Amino acid sequence: MKARVWARRVFLLLPIAFVTLFLVLPLAFMLVVSFWKRSVISMRPAFVLANYADFLTGTRLPVLGRSFLISIEATAIGLLIAYPIAYFLARKAQPSWMRAVLLLFTVPFLVNYIIRTFAWAYLLGRTGPINALLMALGLSDGPVDWLLFSQFAVLIGMVSSYMPFMIFPLWMSIAGIDKRLIEAAKDLGAGRWRTFRRITVPLTMPGIVIGCLLVFIPLMGEYLVPSILGGARSFMIGNLIGDEFISAHDWAFGSALAMGVILILLVLITIYFRAARRVTSAELAL
Repeated sequence: MKARVWARRVFLLLPIAFVTLFLVLPLAFMLVVSFWKRSVISMRPAFVLANYADFLTGTRLPVLGRSFLISIEATAIGLLIAYPIAYFLARKAQPSWMRAVLLLFTVPFLVNYIIRTFAWAYLLGRTGPINALLMALGLSDGPVDWLLFSQFAVLIGMVSSYMPFMIFPLWMSIAGIDKRLIEAAKDLGAGRWRTFRRITVPLTMPGIVIGCLLVFIPLMGEYLVPSILGGARSFMIGNLIGDEFISAHDWAFGSALAMGVILILLVLITIYFRAARRVTSAELAL
């Protein structure tokens, strides 16, 4: 009996141990290193705030602002595309079609993320099929240069890469709505748009919140897509942090940049949760 109790306790502690080992400890180490001081060829333990002060100088804040705007744009575009798809799958599609479409959205994850990004680079390139199609249709006299190495390309790469993280929470949230609520709203004289705005959207707000967070948070730290599809024109905070670790070998400053971004994200997430809760409460109270 005691063995079963101990086994159950160990089993319950495994997730906590996993999170502590692979998330809490690395973040704690990064927090400590962010206060270290860099010497000529290495770092030495110290407690200085110079790394955080440097965060506010130079081009760091403009890069952070650009990263924030691009992440917001990609998240909003993903939400606008994913919501109708999730709504159709949850309300209109046959079960066989629903399973097939959901499977299609998981197929890209069978291909390496780097390969998928380079595939977009080929599609959007000067000699790629998109430029060839534009010239064949007479829409362009020559290759279009702004398709690749631009914010447009970065948005396409980001939205396509993180679309499943937006669709699945929305689909689960919409599918969980009691159909009797929709029918009751119609019986009381509410039209489709009013029913959607007053019933569907507030009840699916948890899915919207989760989907936006699952997309926005990794986008803020995105490194690969801006490097391959954006070039120097779409340099983001993830690229800046990566360069500090890989190229400059300044782990102290890179850790300070990363911790600053994490702190900003925590503040933004808190504001977002409160705003979403107020919007949902106001919609349901009307």
